[in-house]
Amino acid sequence: MLKLLGIAGGTASGKTTIVRELMETLGDKGQLIGLDAYYLPFSDMNYEERTRQNYDHPSSVDMDRLYRDLLELKKGKAVDIPVYDYVNYTRSDRTHHISPQGVLIIEGLFALYDPRIRELFDLSVYIQADADERLIRRIGRDMKSRGRSLDSILKQYKKTVKPMHEAFVEPSKRHADIILPGGALNRRGVELLKSHVRAMIG
Repeated sequence: MLKLLGIAGGTASGKTTIVRELMETLGDKGQLIGLDAYYLPFSDMNYEERTRQNYDHPSSVDMDRLYRDLLELKKGKAVDIPVYDYVNYTRSDRTHHISPQGVLIIEGLFALYDPRIRELFDLSVYIQADADERLIRRIGRDMKSRGRSLDSILKQYKKTVKPMHEAFVEPSKRHADIILPGGALNRRGVELLKSHVRAMIG
């Protein structure tokens, strides 16, 4: 039977690192959906218009499609999820196949935001990390892997990332079954989380 694990937390809080460890723990019984895959494509806009959208607000995510896909998976049906193109700020032409088996991790800023989706999770986790540390990590990540300039990263952080985190992401931690302070640096906490995940697969 498919198990769903929701993992939320602020930008660059260590979610990806922890998810990587959990996937290694799960082996072939683990699958992953990054919530970024469900960003709306804004296909009716040109590139400049798409770059000006607030991607740190939950309204930028197609929660309805995510909910439908998770329901299909819960019913034992496979789904093909979108693949997001960070450079062009839209969905790519590719999809990713997810089968209804093992443990499926749903990871992202707003993983615990939508009550319909929260109710589907067998376990929900919030990764908490220091704001300054998260900003430093985000700068390194976005410059290296997403083709962004330092100036654009800092402007976006000040205009949308920080206020949206405080308004929508941070408050969602009250819905978590487990809050993991310190992110991946909290080794005792990560190992305990791995134990929970092992229990999910029996």
